[in-house]
Amino acid sequence: MVNLSWIFGHSKTSYTHHADPVPIKTRSGQKTSLVDLARDSIPPCRLNPFLFNGHLQTMYTARPDPGPPIHYKRKIFQSNHSVYPGQFAVDFVVSKETGEASSPEKPGELPPRTTNFTSSEWSSMASQDTTPMLIALHGLSGGSHEVYLRETLAPLTASGWAACVVNGRGCALSKITTPQLFNSRATWDVRQTVLLLRELFPNRPFYAVGFSLGANILTNYVGEEGNACILRAAVACSNPWNLEICNVELQRTWIGLEIYCKTMGGNLKKLYALHKDQILQNEGIDQKKVEACKYLYEFDRHVQCPTWGYPTEGAYYRDAQSVDALCAVRIPFLGINAEDDPISSKAAIPFEEFKQNPYTVLCTTDWGGHLGSFQLGGGRWFATAAAAFLSKVHDEVDHEASISERRETKIDTPGKKYPVFDPNNRRLILPEA
Repeated sequence: MVNLSWIFGHSKTSYTHHADPVPIKTRSGQKTSLVDLARDSIPPCRLNPFLFNGHLQTMYTARPDPGPPIHYKRKIFQSNHSVYPGQFAVDFVVSKETGEASSPEKPGELPPRTTNFTSSEWSSMASQDTTPMLIALHGLSGGSHEVYLRETLAPLTASGWAACVVNGRGCALSKITTPQLFNSRATWDVRQTVLLLRELFPNRPFYAVGFSLGANILTNYVGEEGNACILRAAVACSNPWNLEICNVELQRTWIGLEIYCKTMGGNLKKLYALHKDQILQNEGIDQKKVEACKYLYEFDRHVQCPTWGYPTEGAYYRDAQSVDALCAVRIPFLGINAEDDPISSKAAIPFEEFKQNPYTVLCTTDWGGHLGSFQLGGGRWFATAAAAFLSKVHDEVDHEASISERRETKIDTPGKKYPVFDPNNRRLILPEA
C-alpha cells in the first residue's frame, strides 16, 4: 500500500529504547522514565509537504535564511592538552542589548552578531546563579552562526537559559595556532570547556546538544565521561554514528558522491584555504594532493590522516565513530535521526545499542533529511523537539533523587567481572591467562 501521509506533512515518529529504561523521579515525587519524558515532550512531526523526501529537505538547508538573531561574545581558550596544544573559540550567548552595544569587529573577522569579550567583561562572567546552561556543538565546518543551531538555542535562551557554543578548531572564523583543525574524535576541547564552565558557574545545571559531527563528538565525550559526566542530559541530532558506513553509503550513489560528498569536501577546502599556512607546517601533508581534493574522504585522507597519525581515512572513521561509546553513556541521552537522511545514513544508526543502554532513547522519523525537518510554517522540527525535551528534563526531573533511584536499582552493577566489553576502547577485556 502506498503511503501518502507526506501529502499532509505527516512524518512517522518511532522510539527505540531499552526494555527497562532507567527510573527517573520528578520534582512532584512521581516516577517516570526517559522514554516517557521523550514521548511527552517531543511534538508530532509535521513537515513541509513540498519537501517530500530526504534529499529535498537536506538541500533546502542551503537556501539563504537569516534565522533567529542570536548575539554572541567570543572567548579564546588555550588548550591544556599536552599532545594537542593550540587554541579554540567558545561563543557565549548574550542579550540583544549587550550584543548591539558592543563595538563591532572588523568586517570578516568574526561571524555576524559576534564580538570578542573585553577583559573586564570576561572577568565579571563568574556567577553563583542556578540558571540552566546549554553547551552546543555544531556540525562539520560549521559554527555558532549556523541557523539550525540558533533555532535550537532560541526558545531556550528566550525562556532564561544561558548557552554557549564550542567551535571546532578553525571553524566560525576562529584562528588556529597549530597545524591541527578539528577532529571527529576530539573530545578534549569540549571536556576542557565543561570543566572551565563548572569553575565559573558552580551551581548551574549543564545540558548539551550536538548536531551532525558535533553530535558524534558529544556522544563520544559523554561515553568517555561515563558515571563522572556532569551534564544532566544530552541530545544528539543527525549524528552520523558510524562514519565508515556513512562514507561507503555516500560513495555508493551519484548524488551522494557528486553532491553531498563534494559539497562537504569543498567546505573543508575553504577551511584549508583560511588556515593553509598553519596546516602546511605539518611536513606530512602534501600541498598538491590537498589542493587537488574534490571529495570529503579525499580531504580526510590527505589532511586529517597525516595530521592525526591515521594510516587511512577508514581507520580515522572507525576510531571516530560513536556507536560503541553510546554503550558507556550514563546520563539521560536522546538521539534524533531521520531515516531518510542521505548523509547520516540509516544503515549507520545503532538501533541495537540503544536497546542495550537504559540511559538512552532514540527518536527517528521516516522523513526529514540531514539537519532538515523543515516545517510548513517555518523552522525545523528537530530543533523544536530537542529544545522541548531539554526543557522538560530541566523543569520536571529531580536529578538528585533520580541518581539515588538508579543507584538503588544497581543498573550499573555488572553481573560478571570477565569478560567485559570496554566501549570507549572498543575491545573485550579478558582475564589474564
